[in-house]
Amino acid sequence: MSKFWILVTQLYKQKIKTKSFILSILLYVAVISCVMFWSDIKAALFSEEPVKIAMVNETEQDFKPLFKSDKDMKFNFTDQSRAEVEKKVKNGKYDAAVFLTSKNKQMEAEIATFEPLEYNDQTALSGMIQYAGRIYAVQQLNLTSDQAAHILDANTTIVSKNLDKQKGTGKSEDEKSAGIGVSILIGSIVYSFVISFLSMITTDVASEKGSRVLEVMLASIKPSTHFLAKITGTYLLALTQLIVLIVVQVALFLVVDGGSKWDKVTNTIDHLSSTYILYTIAYLLLSIFLFLIMGALFGSLVSKVEEASQAMMPAMLMGMAGFYILMSGLFSPDTMLVKVSSYIPFMTVMVMPLRISATDLSPMEPLIALIILIVTVIVLFYISFSFYKRSVLTYSSGGMMQKIKTVLKVTT
Repeated sequence: MSKFWILVTQLYKQKIKTKSFILSILLYVAVISCVMFWSDIKAALFSEEPVKIAMVNETEQDFKPLFKSDKDMKFNFTDQSRAEVEKKVKNGKYDAAVFLTSKNKQMEAEIATFEPLEYNDQTALSGMIQYAGRIYAVQQLNLTSDQAAHILDANTTIVSKNLDKQKGTGKSEDEKSAGIGVSILIGSIVYSFVISFLSMITTDVASEKGSRVLEVMLASIKPSTHFLAKITGTYLLALTQLIVLIVVQVALFLVVDGGSKWDKVTNTIDHLSSTYILYTIAYLLLSIFLFLIMGALFGSLVSKVEEASQAMMPAMLMGMAGFYILMSGLFSPDTMLVKVSSYIPFMTVMVMPLRISATDLSPMEPLIALIILIVTVIVLFYISFSFYKRSVLTYSSGGMMQKIKTVLKVTT
């Protein structure tokens, strides 16, 4: 047992000090922070003058309360003629001019520009004009501005009730939106973890085997001990990276901008069910272990480190398939492809959390997927454990199937 922990400790200390490990954490933090703080980053790096818009109102309605200036747009209502305003647009005093007219009790608008507006500005301006047009149409019914705004701003409270007692109560739109967002984050992390740590353990075993260092090591330790040490050390390393990433990211959310982003995070977590959180954590921990088992096995099959990338390609393809199915399921989480793939152990961690959050499924379905994943991990562990002892000191050429046949032929 002491030899096992010596190998685990050596691997852990060696890898945790590497530049790649530290850089990967910094990269994860940078990517997540860019997404969460993008509005602040954009304001700091790409600060621009607000779009200056001249408003020419040729109707009898007062639209000034609807077109309020902010940091992105500055509105200026003017009584000047169209020709004068268009001339100022050409000269650059205004970026655009909006002419509001009335026809058959409906508002019409014309946007005049010399240089086309950016897409976001054009979309925002069009949305404001559309809202103003609806206000105008409602007020033709002789309603006050407050009454018209009250009608258009009215929100209907919708409560979902599922009559199938096995599936429980239906999820609200906020719960589904929060779950989908977290599912994307989990899927992205798992996908990156699969690539990095699968590559790490496969390359390590292949490197030791190719340099004949493994032959010296196995003279004093059992292949099974080496197999368990590699998986345990790399698994602890993956958990360390995950914990450090969470701690650093939480600290950033609490410190930057007075903790305003942390409020959004807690609001999202509040919309997640405890079932979703527990199942997602279980899927994540088991799936990392599953891919590491495959990585150690693939590394033992190759004869040199150059063959490692080819050996781990099947596992990487399964991880990629799960990620792309996750992305395709964001808009249609009830398709047969998503349902079937959520039970495939190598894809469960990416797809099943999406189904739990975005659909109303019975409590048994996530449990069945979890049981399948656990059974797969146990079976694959014992298969790899047995095969590793025979393949780790076997050298052969050819493709993966040929290597497997050679190992079985030589060791049987």
